[in-house]
Amino acid sequence: MPLRLTILIAEDNPADRMLLSTIVSREGHRVLTAANGIEAVSLFRQERPQLVLMDALMPVMDGFEAARQIKALAGDELVPIIFLTSLAENEALARCLEAGGDDFVAKPYNRIILAAKIGAMDRLRRLQATVRQQRDLISRQHQQLLREQEVAKAIFDKVAHAGCLDAPNIRYRQSPLALFNGDLLLAAQTPTGRMFVLLGDFTGHGLPAAIGAMPLAETFYGMAAKGYSSSDLLREMNAKLKRILPVGVFCCATLLDLSFDKRTVDVWSGGLPDGYLLCANGTRVPLKSRHLPLGVLEPEAFVARFEPHTLAEGDRVLLLSDGVVESCNAQNELFGEARLLAVIDANREPLRLLEEIVEALLAFHGQAQDDLSLVEIDVDGQPGPMPIQASYVGAVQPSPLDWSGSLLLRGETLRDYNPLPALLHLLLQVVELRRHAGRVFAVLAELYANALEHGVLGLDSALKVDADGFARYYRLREQRLSALRDGWIEIDLRVEPEDHGGCLRIGVRDSGAGFDIARALAEQPATGKLSGRGLALVRELSDGCAADADGRGVSVEFRWRREA
Repeated sequence: MPLRLTILIAEDNPADRMLLSTIVSREGHRVLTAANGIEAVSLFRQERPQLVLMDALMPVMDGFEAARQIKALAGDELVPIIFLTSLAENEALARCLEAGGDDFVAKPYNRIILAAKIGAMDRLRRLQATVRQQRDLISRQHQQLLREQEVAKAIFDKVAHAGCLDAPNIRYRQSPLALFNGDLLLAAQTPTGRMFVLLGDFTGHGLPAAIGAMPLAETFYGMAAKGYSSSDLLREMNAKLKRILPVGVFCCATLLDLSFDKRTVDVWSGGLPDGYLLCANGTRVPLKSRHLPLGVLEPEAFVARFEPHTLAEGDRVLLLSDGVVESCNAQNELFGEARLLAVIDANREPLRLLEEIVEALLAFHGQAQDDLSLVEIDVDGQPGPMPIQASYVGAVQPSPLDWSGSLLLRGETLRDYNPLPALLHLLLQVVELRRHAGRVFAVLAELYANALEHGVLGLDSALKVDADGFARYYRLREQRLSALRDGWIEIDLRVEPEDHGGCLRIGVRDSGAGFDIARALAEQPATGKLSGRGLALVRELSDGCAADADGRGVSVEFRWRREA
């Protein structure tokens, strides 16, 4: 049964108007009648009928002008207009359609044809209404999605860009295909002045690819701020991604662990194109991908083994995502590694390398097939210890200002466990210490490294005379640490209130044979010498430093004044 419509009949001839009204009423529709165009427009404005039967030639206002005004009043709602005309010329019929008519019926009227045309126009009207409703629904959902993406992007930027990407020694270019993208660039400085830089590339594009970036960035910045090693950081990120990502989604990544004082960079790469160590002498060393991406292997099978590289003055490190080498031209040719290396080799102004790569991609008519990221790290300069970001040390609570504790670590624990992040986390509960966290951690790390390497493991820092000596030293360290069964390190912490502030005392002792620590503390490190700098750093960063009489321990002090 057809739906009952309200139909407006505009006809100046009373007999024709009566005939049409009878035909339409018998079809079950409600009828409105008008004798001229002005009445028709007025009735439409008042009653909003669903369909109009319009005589073309009427007094006062003809049907053509009335149709144009009714169409304007209807807006984007389809109100079909069927012209009633005795005109036979093609041009006259075309005028009916140009004025906004959707169809016409020639006089004299045929009841069957008229009813069929009304039914057809009604179906068209309802179809257009459905399309309009779906369009409006899509528009509302699109606007809601945009608002949600804006909020998510603000949160994403606060988490993913919370580090030191604005450091003067980091340059980067990113060209995402969407508001969110699968490429992730993170950089953080540790409390001891090391710098971690991570370039990641999640499978896919857009929001789904960026979802994994949130927990990855949170883990990266949180663990870096608390002093965890790059190996611990990698293992935790892999375990978290393996736990939360669906099958087939993973993160290709390269992690750099830069030590500016030792002038080294340790590299772990899994799944990304080769990065490059661009040496000041003009040579380039590829940083090969030798591991599976993050989130693929189970934690027990994951290997966080870094490749060490020694750095010289003027050296740079270049990392890139596969969107660079996989950019295509109109002939579907890849930009490729050979073209990239040609740009690198032709570069004469190091500060313009990234711009020259981007220009080469544009000249190649590159059409990005993936999110594109380039990052270059200048290894010159010494950032030094930095404060811990407050967002990663927890809420501010009343500080415990009078307490002490002692931690004794023995053989197997020394081999498998790094106590420094946990100790730093404990010390950061003292709110006044947070602004000194970089100094405290640097000193604590140096004292612990001395106790472990020189005291318990018996290593001689004189080995570290050159790059090969460093390699021998750390190879021997790994061997002795893996075989460690005996020995101990004791760490004492004491926080005491003072009249206008407080004092932190740290004591570190070990089971080694001992050495003349007092003399080492008093010596100035020789210029150009690669070893013997640690205790000088301890003396410089602390407010008080003393050696135990037996040469097996060091005590340091940090004092602070209470803020007004």
